[in-house]
Amino acid sequence: MAHVHGHHEPLLQAKSPPHAALVVSVLLVVCPLLVLLLVRRRFGTTLSTASARAREQLLSKLPSPPSRLPIIGHLHLIGSLPHVSLRDLAARHGRDGLMLLHLGAVPTLIVSSPSAAQAVLRTQDHIFASRAYSPATDILFYGSTGIAVSPYGEHWRQVKKIVTTHLLTNKKVRSYRHAREHEVITMRLFEQSLIYRSMNEDDCLKIIHNR
Repeated sequence: MAHVHGHHEPLLQAKSPPHAALVVSVLLVVCPLLVLLLVRRRFGTTLSTASARAREQLLSKLPSPPSRLPIIGHLHLIGSLPHVSLRDLAARHGRDGLMLLHLGAVPTLIVSSPSAAQAVLRTQDHIFASRAYSPATDILFYGSTGIAVSPYGEHWRQVKKIVTTHLLTNKKVRSYRHAREHEVITMRLFEQSLIYRSMNEDDCLKIIHNR
């Protein structure tokens, strides 16, 4: 009996808590990103004080609910039904179909009338076509040069042309079929491995014998 206990003791010591690997993985992802953000803030190019002040002045001209809180902005005004909360807020605080909300640190323009929607989506669509600037995407996506995060302009049009011409044709999409199938199989195997890890040895032996 003592021999069996000594045989299994190294295996028990080798096992680590399941949450330990998760914590290590999160740290490996988050820590380099934080370092990059600090370096970017310290040495990188950011919006100048003048342009930031001009932007704040433009935003201040838009109607907005008065109960804005630090950090969370107007998030406390959004209930369990966001579309209903936005409708009520726009009816109460909006003007000409426009209202500004700060969802956390992100200023968000709420459009609630057909005329304002037409102005945003058709007349001035080139102004609203770009994604909001983010230092994180600027670092991770090589200066925001990818098609998903690049600002609207000549560069974005050229990248879109290259993607649609050389990557998204029917022939190219069909040629990637085996790669997609391989990724699906790999994901299913990974999910099964997680299920087996959560089981004890007796459950795993029952599954093996049942097969």
